[in-house]
Amino acid sequence: MNETETQEPRPSERRPEERLDVLQRRLARFAAARGWEPYHTPKNLAVALSVEASELVEIFQWLTPEQSAKVMEKPESAHRVADEVADVLAYLLQFCEVLGVDVLDALAAKIERNELSFPVTGGPTPNRHSSE
Repeated sequence: MNETETQEPRPSERRPEERLDVLQRRLARFAAARGWEPYHTPKNLAVALSVEASELVEIFQWLTPEQSAKVMEKPESAHRVADEVADVLAYLLQFCEVLGVDVLDALAAKIERNELSFPVTGGPTPNRHSSE
């Protein structure tokens, strides 16, 4: 660690929303210390996010539903999943930082819209999904 990467309290010692802010700032400092900001455009970060999400999908690509449910039971596959999840989140947080999107506010607003769009009716609606 160099002088531009100062040590902060471990994220696990903070409230969840503070943890996210700390990690987001840490990612920004990491990129800045390496001169990567010119490359961290919304387009580049969106592409990188998509690539990392695809790498997560790749782990599950040929697994049965039963196998996919047990992927975290094996240390090797659990490590791969955790790494790809971390990569996806890192790029998402950097993307949000560059565009000024508060990821938690955006998620809360989306959940509220989904709750209005898909009210509980007593059973699943097989022909509609929250992505519609």
